[in-house]
Amino acid sequence: MEVSPYGLESLWAQGDLVTKGVAVLLIAMSIASWYVIVTKALQLFQYRKSARAAGHEFWDATSLQAGMATLGNGNPFADIAKAGVTAMDHHVAHKGHLHDELSVSDWITLSLRQAIDETQARLQTGMAVLASVGSTAPFVGLFGTVWGIYHALVAIGTSGQASIDKVAGPVGEALIMTALGLAVAIPATFGYNALVRGNKAVIAKMNKFGFDLHALFVTGSRAKDGGNSASGSKLVAVGGK
Repeated sequence: MEVSPYGLESLWAQGDLVTKGVAVLLIAMSIASWYVIVTKALQLFQYRKSARAAGHEFWDATSLQAGMATLGNGNPFADIAKAGVTAMDHHVAHKGHLHDELSVSDWITLSLRQAIDETQARLQTGMAVLASVGSTAPFVGLFGTVWGIYHALVAIGTSGQASIDKVAGPVGEALIMTALGLAVAIPATFGYNALVRGNKAVIAKMNKFGFDLHALFVTGSRAKDGGNSASGSKLVAVGGK
């Protein structure tokens, strides 16, 4: 099968070390961005599933232990609930210590906020990669284009032939680098924007869940707009000791 003189194979075969280096860099950036997009999308899917459990099954449970079981493990909502239970138990079990200067409300607030902040940090992992790829890939491709055109013009000047068939091939191959840069940058940019929106939605649900838990542990019932106060009282009676 004859290799096209204007395709990617020709570009790779005729390119120098810099051209090949730029192509490899763009491929690596594309692989890294798609890895982040896929893994973070799966993470968001799991977190949204946990958010549904935290918004319904947890509060429908008849005891705190049963509610915790509905959340499962390895998700932020379970971590937030565990942080609240641990803070409540710790404050009750260590009366007379320095942290008694803090009210139960403040102590639980700090514990819940720390758990939420840790999850926010995990959600942000990898986002810098997408931002960097989306902003730099077009310029990396443009650098490859400029470098390719430079070498094409040098070759044309050396040969002394400037006909269209001599110019179109090398210049067209160089412009492929710009297209590769855009092909890498566009998915990274769209993926970054979509993941940012998804992260904000999950963080909002975590803050709401943390607020309801705070009300449950401190007052004995879920926040008024959250649902059944009697159920909340029963949960605290079991878990709050």
